[in-house]
Amino acid sequence: MKYLELETFEVPNGKIVSIFLNNSEARNAMTWQMGEEFEKAIMALKKDLPRVVIVSGRNSVFCAGGDLTLLRSFSTKTYRQNKRDMQKFYAFFLSVLKLQCPVIAAVNGHAIGAGLSLAFACDLRVMAKEGKYSFNFVRLGIHPGMGSSYLAPKLLGTSLGNRLLFTGETFNGEDAYRLGLSNHIVPIDSVYKTAFELAKEIANSAPLALQELKSNLYSWKEMEKSLAKEAKSQARNFLSSDFKETLQAVSEKRSPVFLGK
Repeated sequence: MKYLELETFEVPNGKIVSIFLNNSEARNAMTWQMGEEFEKAIMALKKDLPRVVIVSGRNSVFCAGGDLTLLRSFSTKTYRQNKRDMQKFYAFFLSVLKLQCPVIAAVNGHAIGAGLSLAFACDLRVMAKEGKYSFNFVRLGIHPGMGSSYLAPKLLGTSLGNRLLFTGETFNGEDAYRLGLSNHIVPIDSVYKTAFELAKEIANSAPLALQELKSNLYSWKEMEKSLAKEAKSQARNFLSSDFKETLQAVSEKRSPVFLGK
């Protein structure tokens, strides 16, 4: 696989599998090919279920969000194409929710936009003290995606979840721990080790009970409703002047000026 690395560790009566995002040229930004590889890896794990899965990143970063080249391509497509493609893109990475075992996000560095959404789609999180985290969608001129409009209020409560989605503000690892987003707060070079120790602890529990628990924690039907709404909204936003302004501002290394068009 080009954009992923998998490692397997044997534990009594099972295994722990780690999935590492590895797009070194773009801070592990999510590409279409990475998404296809991610879903393929999840489908393979469903057939040979580990006791625990860890999702992490190489290159001292978790995930910088959607790849800029991919985002640019959406501005050239039709509304119908974008709506279809966004739902497919979400499904690649959110397939982790359908994995019937506990999943830990070892957030070893910055997690932005869809990257933070992926961390939220995991059952537990270990986040780096010095990491920077943000649902920055609205600051890019687009509706929050990758399930964030469902996951953020679910995990944080409506008030705080809405605040992070509406402002797109950046918070650090200490904030994440204080807000209850992270189960541990550790230095960046200790994130994976801490997540692995947590995985070994969980692996001691009864696998059937863990599988039942995982299936009962989330309402996939409710999530799918949110994803459909996100795809429609993002499909429209990608064709807006505000999103074109975002792309222009990125190329000119300045802040965008939004006009609501």
